[in-house]
Amino acid sequence: MLGKSKSNNVETEARVKVSTILGDGAVFDGDLKAPEAIRIDGTINGNCTCEKEVVIGKNGHLKGNISAQNVVISGRVEGDINAMGKLELLSTGKLVGNISARSLVIDEDAFFDGRCTMTATQDSAKKSTGTQSQTETAGSSETQKK
Repeated sequence: MLGKSKSNNVETEARVKVSTILGDGAVFDGDLKAPEAIRIDGTINGNCTCEKEVVIGKNGHLKGNISAQNVVISGRVEGDINAMGKLELLSTGKLVGNISARSLVIDEDAFFDGRCTMTATQDSAKKSTGTQSQTETAGSSETQKK
């Protein structure tokens, strides 16, 4: 979804209930792991793993990889991202790294330099596998009839 209005940036960042916050000006060196949502307004030099959502604020900077359910970026990330759900790159966001996500939203004026791989949900993967099996089965039975 391109061209999303900039006024929605604050709404997107604010809708998440955050349990871990790295404040503006704070620097954390090392890997960070949390079971709940994380908001980063400072700097992290290391990987970030979260079972829920990671929000990189406008002044936030992460130099490392991110693995989370959902990721919202309005700051700067230098590293690869694995989002099991949705990745949102807001208009002030800058991402240099590769993306693996089920859903991707990039706002107008956002910066992205890397590769993107879209992953399928388990339901859609099962459906497409089922369709292929049915097609292969139908092809096999037609061959046997001839």
